[in-house]
Amino acid sequence: WDETHFGKMGSYYINRTFFFDVHPPLGKMLIGLAGYLSGYDGTFPFQKPGDRYEQHNYIGMRGVRLCRLVSSLLAFLCLLIQMLELSKSLPAALLTAFILIFDTGCITLSQYILLDPILMFFLMGAVLSMVKCNNCADRPFSASWWFWLSLTGVNLAGAMGVKFVGLFVVLLVGLNTIYDLWDLLGNLSLSLVMFGKHLLARVLCLIVLPLALYTAMFAVHFAVLNRSGPGDGFFSSAFQSQLIGNNLHNVSIPE
Repeated sequence: WDETHFGKMGSYYINRTFFFDVHPPLGKMLIGLAGYLSGYDGTFPFQKPGDRYEQHNYIGMRGVRLCRLVSSLLAFLCLLIQMLELSKSLPAALLTAFILIFDTGCITLSQYILLDPILMFFLMGAVLSMVKCNNCADRPFSASWWFWLSLTGVNLAGAMGVKFVGLFVVLLVGLNTIYDLWDLLGNLSLSLVMFGKHLLARVLCLIVLPLALYTAMFAVHFAVLNRSGPGDGFFSSAFQSQLIGNNLHNVSIPE
């Protein structure tokens, strides 16, 4: 059922048809982009689970270009997190990655048009960026420190932009940041000015940057979906007047 739902959402993006859905737009936009780049024309109806795709090119959305690609990267991210940052043990890291590779749930999720592999990719990317940034604590404000801190913010926006359950990794990074700042505040050799710089850097990279990217996702969402569709009725008459094909298109709406 979920593949039918999210496959239809990807088709809406290819056809630029407006719709209403409970999830943020990033994952569905990526699914639609993968289908478009692989030659899918958005004409498959996705009416019920189990329908045969026949001649429709669904491979880009389901397999090689997106869901299976990001799923294959999960084991690599897991290996890096475990080996380079947490346990620092190659055998432990290989065992963890091996277990993930042969996890039945992960294998199943990677075969269909779903948001979960994309979500897990951003979740694990955020954790990896966070621990890499922690390892650069002895080199604050260096290029690598800024890179990993900024990448953490990008991955937070990605996780939140796919599903709201991404809030859990935001909570994890937030608690880690609070602990880090509390430790810096207790460092008597650190001036208040320098502490303020640390605080400002985290506000910019972990709050302002993710919010800006999250807002930009919706800007792209509304710019792409400019044709009337099944989601019109949830929005105001003024908004409906901007959708091509709607009964109110280009009608002057009094304030």
